[in-house]
Amino acid sequence: MTEATAPNSQPESGGGNAHGHGHGASKAALAVGAIGIVFGDIGTSPLYAFRETFAGAVNIAIDRMHVLGVVSLIFWSMVIVVALQYVTILMRADNKGQGGSLALIALISRHIGTTKYAWLVVLLGVFATSLFYGDSMITPAISVLSAVEGLTVVDPGLETFVIPIAVILLICLFVLQQRGTAKVGALFAPVMIVWFTTLAGLGLNQIIQNPDILYALNPYYAVMFFITDKFVAFLAMGAVVLAVTGSEALYSDMGHFGRGPMRLSWFGFVMPCLLLNYFGQGAMIAGLPPEQAAEVVKNPFFLLAGEEYRLPLVILATVATFIASQAVISGAFSITHQAMQLGFMPRLSIRHTSETEAGQIYIPVVNWALMVAVILLVLTFQSSSALASAYGIAVTGAVTIDTLLMGVLFVGVWKWKWWVAAPVVIFFLIIDGAYFAANLFKVPDGGWFPLVVGLIAFTLLTTWARGRKLMRERMHETALPIEIFAKSAKNSATRVPGTAIFMASQTAGVPSALLHNIKHNKVLHERVVILTVLIADSPYVDPEERCEYHDLGDGFYRAILHYGFMEETDVPQGLKKMTRCGGDFDMMHTSFFLSRQTLLPSEKPGMPIWREKIFAWMLRNAATAMDFFRLPTNRVVELGSQVEI
Repeated sequence: MTEATAPNSQPESGGGNAHGHGHGASKAALAVGAIGIVFGDIGTSPLYAFRETFAGAVNIAIDRMHVLGVVSLIFWSMVIVVALQYVTILMRADNKGQGGSLALIALISRHIGTTKYAWLVVLLGVFATSLFYGDSMITPAISVLSAVEGLTVVDPGLETFVIPIAVILLICLFVLQQRGTAKVGALFAPVMIVWFTTLAGLGLNQIIQNPDILYALNPYYAVMFFITDKFVAFLAMGAVVLAVTGSEALYSDMGHFGRGPMRLSWFGFVMPCLLLNYFGQGAMIAGLPPEQAAEVVKNPFFLLAGEEYRLPLVILATVATFIASQAVISGAFSITHQAMQLGFMPRLSIRHTSETEAGQIYIPVVNWALMVAVILLVLTFQSSSALASAYGIAVTGAVTIDTLLMGVLFVGVWKWKWWVAAPVVIFFLIIDGAYFAANLFKVPDGGWFPLVVGLIAFTLLTTWARGRKLMRERMHETALPIEIFAKSAKNSATRVPGTAIFMASQTAGVPSALLHNIKHNKVLHERVVILTVLIADSPYVDPEERCEYHDLGDGFYRAILHYGFMEETDVPQGLKKMTRCGGDFDMMHTSFFLSRQTLLPSEKPGMPIWREKIFAWMLRNAATAMDFFRLPTNRVVELGSQVEI
């Protein structure tokens, strides 16, 4: 049994309201909650973004013109990429309130159907999702490491303790995941509000002392930076983009709070605080003699504070990066759950960490894989500056793909004229493409890591989707029509009391478990239900449309449970509402029969042998349908079958 994808004809939500995360809460309350959960990634970028532009691999002169140019570039990047592209435009492209690459391709696919280029749209969305896994590994490593490195500003002698402290903190972070964020989550918003307020205060203090930095609001200085430095300025974009990392995550997290509250948080609080800090770092550097500026720029963020406040600032920064990392890890769980529901990933064991919030989940295999990767990154790269070379390429790759999907959205979903959509898409493609191209020069210095992770994830996702498609086709080819089977079986087997539910991946034909049961046991239950769980390409399904059933006669029924890709597939709970399928379902008198497929070599394989082996490995290690569909453990019978693909 596997989850399948099915179209859903319900119209999209236009309001972008939150589903699940704060239902019924006021816009202001949701906006405050978003500050604690959503903006941690982009909110901790001031720790390293400005520093890496000057102190990174690119050699940029530290003078007034270059400082104004870099700050202007950061300002306009934040305005164009984050504020305009994501918060203003893409947040309108919600799939019934949900955002992110997978939700976007589900929305687009529902409108363009099986057109000539539909497969390309799906591949682009899957690759953007794959890149997210590379980003979710680097973000905790660079964020926590950059915060702990503040200890060297307090006391240079503490440098030897930076790596051990960072590793211990990261291990604690991943160990705590299994407990969920329900209890500590209440602290996220207050801490992050203090963090952003501190960012603004530190920056404003420097701006007051050197108000000339406000000239950077004029894009003239960003343009002059490129005219003066040309290729060096282009390479600097690879560091400047660190200021907008987390922009794609804003779109992905839209479903938790809704577009309205998130826009209020961004424009009303987060963006002004971030800009004040970046302008403050620029003001501090621009007001120093060149020799002193060259030293200060190695870690300008912590030097914004007076000496007596630096240790508390390091502690606050560490807590903020801890929260930011928590949000990224939770995002990885959410993306993985979506991928499973949409048929791009095998079933994995999922634990729910909250009794009230369905979206708070914990996926052990993802958690421990991320932990190992993050620890290896810290031990390998040793510093946040070295990690900065690996950071950015995954984000800019995902942003560039989102821009291409945005073009399809304009024409295929919103029905814009191509001559209106083209200039908008080309404008953003030039900006996002330039950032991605600049980051390609980081590939030899560490940028290869997120690309390798993305390629591996893309291979796994597409291999699973292709393999499942081939398996369903093969099973459909040999499936016996249920109407014929029901008529022939009623007189050839003994009927016994109770209900038997046979899980099936298809809505047609007889599942192999039913054929094997009658072949070996020679019995049929009084009520036989062939049950299929269909996952729609929308995040939620109306509870009134959850259940569907067909009476086939002679005690045979075909039942279908519909779920959205953000919903929990709890079959026993769904069956409680299915009363017209021969009566109520009593779990004590109901048996569930599952099929477990074993792959056999085919004379004409549907995909290369190496991908077939990967698919077979994924199939063997997938969680059982019993766990995934939350079936009662003492009421499940599993029967094997063999399939050639």
